[in-house]
Amino acid sequence: MTTYAVTGATGKLGRLVLDELLTKVDAKDVVALARDPTALQKYDQLGVQVRKADYDDPASLDAALQGVDRVLLISGNAVGQRERQHGNVIDAAKRAGVSYLAYTSILKGDKSPLPLAPEHVATEKLLAASGLNYDLLRHGWYSENYTMGLAPSLESGKIFGAVGQGRLSTATRADFAAADVGALLRGKGGDVYELAGDQGWTMQEFAAEVSRQAGKTVEYVDQSESHYAKTLEGAGLPPPVAAMLARTSTVSAEGALYDDSGDLSRLAGRPTTPIAQTIAEALKG
Repeated sequence: MTTYAVTGATGKLGRLVLDELLTKVDAKDVVALARDPTALQKYDQLGVQVRKADYDDPASLDAALQGVDRVLLISGNAVGQRERQHGNVIDAAKRAGVSYLAYTSILKGDKSPLPLAPEHVATEKLLAASGLNYDLLRHGWYSENYTMGLAPSLESGKIFGAVGQGRLSTATRADFAAADVGALLRGKGGDVYELAGDQGWTMQEFAAEVSRQAGKTVEYVDQSESHYAKTLEGAGLPPPVAAMLARTSTVSAEGALYDDSGDLSRLAGRPTTPIAQTIAEALKG
């Protein structure tokens, strides 16, 4: 019997990973790790082993990983703390004798200019030095990152950004979850997967598709990085978050969020979700 553990299981991606994994293996072979196990009561009732695991508490990680064979390490969301937190999980996995670990890194991590890349690269280096058998699942951007703000865009008739004509190859969280499960079940170690959507698109094409489906003209307005940051602040985002997103948009103009390797669909075992479909689902509310 092989036991599969998923860290960060209460997050949006983590829950989708659990749902996908439960279509492939028995619930008793799944270990869901969470800082607050009570948030996973539904999975506990399905027979999943729900265990407390806090990235900041090595003792909890040691207990949570006992008897686990294969681990999906979903990156934490505490920006600035992730290298240390991920290191705690990696160390605990070594102590527990885990046979395989897959880590959700960032697209083109070793060459990425994205602001979030350095902590992922640091984690990749920790894994390289760990002696563990592991694969890197370098995630691109979620399509939902672009569709979750459609309501104000429809109201104003404008979608703002700083991507220029840069192409984006996004996929849904569910697509990434399917690929992550593919690695958790079948990964052998020693591989780097660049995970991105099958079809790239520009923000101009995105706005045109939104217009077509909504029956209302919505235009893409390209701004400088500084102006876009101000736009995001005006929408209520804290200045540091606005600056990070504006920088992400700017470097995307040069291909930071584009990849045509096809790794995601191959690992997931199915094509990725077209952006038009994600737009349709968002417009349905």
